Amino acid sequence: MPLANRAVAEFIGTFWLVLGGCGSAVLAAAFPNVGIGLLGVSFAFGLTVLTMAYAIGHISGCHLNPAVSVGLVVGGRFNASDLIPYIVAQVLGAIVAAAALYFIASGKAGFDLSSGFAANGYAEHSPGGYSLVAGLVTEVIMTFMFLIIILGATDQRAPSGFAPIAIGLGLTLIHLISIPITNTSVNPARSTGPALIMGGWALTQLWLFWVAPLMGAVLGGLVYRWLGTTK
Repeated sequence: MPLANRAVAEFIGTFWLVLGGCGSAVLAAAFPNVGIGLLGVSFAFGLTVLTMAYAIGHISGCHLNPAVSVGLVVGGRFNASDLIPYIVAQVLGAIVAAAALYFIASGKAGFDLSSGFAANGYAEHSPGGYSLVAGLVTEVIMTFMFLIIILGATDQRAPSGFAPIAIGLGLTLIHLISIPITNTSVNPARSTGPALIMGGWALTQLWLFWVAPLMGAVLGGLVYRWLGTTK
């Protein structure tokens, strides 16, 4: 498959992830009387990955996440030469999705970006008031486990056809655990889109949501590469 086709697929997939996941948090989480809450937002993120895995997995591999792409390179499942185009496409997809979400959300009277716009944060900007260190450790561990799930579910020795379900449910579980801590990133692109729209503290704290997921992804790639060896 040509790299251009794969990059566009990653743009579309990451657009859907951010619009679906962050959109559920901004538009539906606390909607009067029928808000979907933390459980609904967690499933929304999982469903975006599950649906895109079936839609574009055969085109681009459905990474939708710079940390996943890096982890797959480290795990020996993705060519390093394609890494930068994938990351650029993912970040652009996230930014366009965040801009579209802002346009939609601002169509309601009284909309205010100060409510958070699904941005990731720590300390005073953590949903539960968790510290920088707690946020760092959480994001590293959650991204590590996400890469283990992805690499394991897509291993040639794993049951075929079920990887999107395992990966989507894995991301749902990750959100159920970590939304109170950092609003859940495990994805630098997902963090970048809302942070650019919000500015201020969200941009100041964005570094953590690049550094920690990339650390976790590298560790996940290394560990699974060792675990999966047959020699």
